[in-house]
Amino acid sequence: MKLERGQRLVMIGDSITDCERKYPFGEGLFQGVGKGYAALVDGMLQAAYPELSIRVTNMGIGGNTVRDLKARWQTDVLDLKPDWLTVMIGINDVWRQFDQPAIPESHVSREEYEQTLEELVRSALPGLQGLVVMTPFYLEPNALDRMRSRMDEFGGAAKRVAERVGASFVDTQAAFASRFDYVHPTLLAPDRVHPNLTGHLLIASALLEALGFDWSRMRSSN
Repeated sequence: MKLERGQRLVMIGDSITDCERKYPFGEGLFQGVGKGYAALVDGMLQAAYPELSIRVTNMGIGGNTVRDLKARWQTDVLDLKPDWLTVMIGINDVWRQFDQPAIPESHVSREEYEQTLEELVRSALPGLQGLVVMTPFYLEPNALDRMRSRMDEFGGAAKRVAERVGASFVDTQAAFASRFDYVHPTLLAPDRVHPNLTGHLLIASALLEALGFDWSRMRSSN
């Protein structure tokens, strides 16, 4: 496990991260961390590593693009002084290009996305022990589909940012890929974007792997 005792993990993103988390800070009692992959990661860390007392804070906000993250980065990331940070953003940056084609000011180009994401994560690096950059995704097995293809372009941008800043990287799109051999994408996310519990579990598992999670610690010693 890469996280150490008493460290704080802040997870920021859009509605996929948000998942009904508590405001203004997604942590604490009564599912304060939400009901999605952030909650699953928190639960697994507490169950497998109770001695570490890891603090997980969910700072996702539904509908956000990388522009929105930039507007709240100081208060929602830097001021929280995380030891570890995960960032998954880009779905709305792409989606608005398809569900709001006549409103160009809501569109975020791949170039703006990549530049802004790198600017943000670089600003957080001095205070971090670890950073994980995660790709946006669209649950469509046909890579030639227009929205899936555009999402892959943004995913490639996220990967390049991770490589340039020396961050860990999670290909969230790839985490779903093998399941398409068995189930239709809508069985994992009815709208192909907002996952059900199974979909969130796939995201959580991929992220935990990047954090060095030891799955054997989930087995009883009895």
